[in-house]
Amino acid sequence: MPKRRLWRDTLVAYLFCAPAYTVFVLFIFIPIIWALFLSFYDFNIMTFLFPDFVGLRNYQKLFTDRYFWLALKNTAVFSLMYVPISMLAGLVFALILHERFPGRNIFRLSIFIPSVISMVVASIVWMLILSPGSSGLANRFLGAFGLESRGWLSESRLAMFSIVIVMVWKDFGYNMLIYLAGLQNIPEELYQAAELDGASKLQRILKITLPLLKPTTFFLSVTTIIGSFQIFTPIYIMTGGGPGYATTTLVNYLYTKGFQEFEMGYATAISFVLFVILLGLTIVQRKLSRGSDTVM
Repeated sequence: MPKRRLWRDTLVAYLFCAPAYTVFVLFIFIPIIWALFLSFYDFNIMTFLFPDFVGLRNYQKLFTDRYFWLALKNTAVFSLMYVPISMLAGLVFALILHERFPGRNIFRLSIFIPSVISMVVASIVWMLILSPGSSGLANRFLGAFGLESRGWLSESRLAMFSIVIVMVWKDFGYNMLIYLAGLQNIPEELYQAAELDGASKLQRILKITLPLLKPTTFFLSVTTIIGSFQIFTPIYIMTGGGPGYATTTLVNYLYTKGFQEFEMGYATAISFVLFVILLGLTIVQRKLSRGSDTVM
């Protein structure tokens, strides 16, 4: 290929990529750098134009802030419950709905619908369902079997579990859809050959399906963990971070510090720590999944 043509093709390729790179630089890269810069200052809405440089004081405060560590613990607990349940439910339903049977598409649609419902609307509906006393639908269901009512959102032991239930209901349909896409990329000839060799259904899943779904699982694990660490809306609407600090996560604590207590420099430091945590988790997952060709 002539050198001039090579340069021209390279230039055309970069021009096609330019809009995406522009969006990335303007709305992702620059805000990250700006957030890091602001985390070294003390300011609020009124003093935004004249911030006070405090150096590492905001980060030093993090190490002694018990509520920050409590929020980090709550975020980790939520993630440890939500991520495996959501991914496992998505995989199980994908395996079931990958088979051919009457009404399959209707079941697929009904499971996926919660994923496109507004999180605000879903949170309000579930708050009514989990309402304390006998007014909530969940407690009415328990009452029908002679069981006592529970404070799903007002008891410290149940509040986080209730949030997990809501988020799994909301999101596992999306995981199912991605797993279905991965299943459709597995050649049918592999299953037919395994069946001829006498492999059972379970053996085919363990030896063919799960290994070939590793790239899909990696993609979902990264995006699901990132999403779990960024949970905000259902907690803000349903519990407000309570009872006490039982459901306060990092993003909720960040919001409280930045937009209720107006410690915006400190809130920015929290946001950058959250960014570093997510970056570290993604790198670890990538190393653990090295050797798999990622899809999506």
